[in-house]
Amino acid sequence: QVQLVESGGGLVQPGGSLRLSCAASRSIFSIYVMGWYRQAPGKQRESVATITNGGSRNYGDSVKGRFTIFRDNAKNTVYLQMNSLKPEDTAVYYCYAKYSSADYWGQGTQVTVSS
Repeated sequence: QVQLVESGGGLVQPGGSLRLSCAASRSIFSIYVMGWYRQAPGKQRESVATITNGGSRNYGDSVKGRFTIFRDNAKNTVYLQMNSLKPEDTAVYYCYAKYSSADYWGQGTQVTVSS
């Protein structure tokens, strides 16, 4: 099993930045893929960014060039650096991990982009 604990959400003005953190309960070397999804009110959950244990990254089209996913293996933590935030980035952001063919989710952290 994997427990995921997110932090770093909050309120930010348009054009601002936030960094989300996702701490895993086990070594992320053993986790095939980790990533971030988000869900806005009335919308389906969508993939924001993923990173494999080999370092391959994928980004949703709406965040390319603005968001960066990276990992700190020593801290068993994956981060999402979000720059140039827009009001449409407002959502609950969920950390995700695929480990041993099972999917794991964090509890979610709210990101609100508003002036």
